[in-house]
Amino acid sequence: MIIGVPKEIKAEEHRVGLTPESVSELTRAGHKVIVETNAGTGIEASDAHYEAAGASIVATADAVFEQAELIVKVKEPQAVECARLKPHHTLFTYLHLAADKPQAEALMKSGATCIAYETVTDRNGRLPLLMPMSQVAGRMATQAAAWALQRTIRGRGLLMGGVPGVAPAKVVILGGGVSGTHAAEMAIGMRADVTVFDRHMPRLAELDVQFAGALKTAYSTPASVEKAVAEADVVIGAVLIPGASAPKLITRDMLKTMKPGAVLVDIAIDQGGCFETSRPTTHSDPIFEVDGILHYCVANMPGAVPRTSTYALNNMTLPFTLAIAAKGAKKALNDDAHLAEGLNVADGFITYETVASDLGLSYKKPEWLN
Repeated sequence: MIIGVPKEIKAEEHRVGLTPESVSELTRAGHKVIVETNAGTGIEASDAHYEAAGASIVATADAVFEQAELIVKVKEPQAVECARLKPHHTLFTYLHLAADKPQAEALMKSGATCIAYETVTDRNGRLPLLMPMSQVAGRMATQAAAWALQRTIRGRGLLMGGVPGVAPAKVVILGGGVSGTHAAEMAIGMRADVTVFDRHMPRLAELDVQFAGALKTAYSTPASVEKAVAEADVVIGAVLIPGASAPKLITRDMLKTMKPGAVLVDIAIDQGGCFETSRPTTHSDPIFEVDGILHYCVANMPGAVPRTSTYALNNMTLPFTLAIAAKGAKKALNDDAHLAEGLNVADGFITYETVASDLGLSYKKPEWLN
């Protein structure tokens, strides 16, 4: 199969779909890999590195799309990329369609088969291709919050961990999944006062054991969250409903009860955000203020640490990429029910029911899929 890797064009996105090491495995398996020139600059992988791994370098993204059957990316395709997709293409990348109706409609129009990393499952019902970026984003969320708390950034002027005789910052984390757990781990490491909210009691029990009482756990209800938010210096939103828009757990009215200069970090912004006042931001302009509360809502947080992120992502995506390349998309999807959970668009229809429902679009399972 011919596999194409275009350079990412989302604002300040420095990751790349395949590392040279992944390219080497694909070419050794007999596949042809085409990489757009300078696609790997952000991970310190030159065109020469890709050529040494067996890839062919082309000058433009148009050339990648024209020649390749399987397009491997990181971020959701931008409008110009959607326009390049044709019915014979298979797109393998993050999509996050529930928060992006224009992209969904453009992918439907393309006729391409689109497999979303974020809804592929494993035998335990987890999301293995979302996990590495959730780990990165969770850890980065705490770093970002600590930075934003500085008075020079308009924050409350607090050191996350305080010092002897001065209390640490109060950090509230909404969601005890992968992102929330990694955010908590970093915040505890900084000696903050950390509380994790979740609605799954077994998960709260696991966190209590995992952190040996170093964090507090709380069952999430609107009343309990509202009370905690009013006392918090930092709130990290880390909630996830696979494939669906994130629930809005903090309303604008709640901001009026918060301390001026408190920080909200919305890890769920790719899925629409879990704060009513959230809107996507970029690494060059990451923070905006609403009612005196700072919002950090960068939509591609792991893109700022592309080397870590790309290698972590490829560790998980490569086996699926190899399977699609070896069998073709339809057979690979039929042979692996977990990969099939990643199918979001095919034959001009939305094929993931939750996405269709959130967007108000028609859902249709492909006739060729088991």
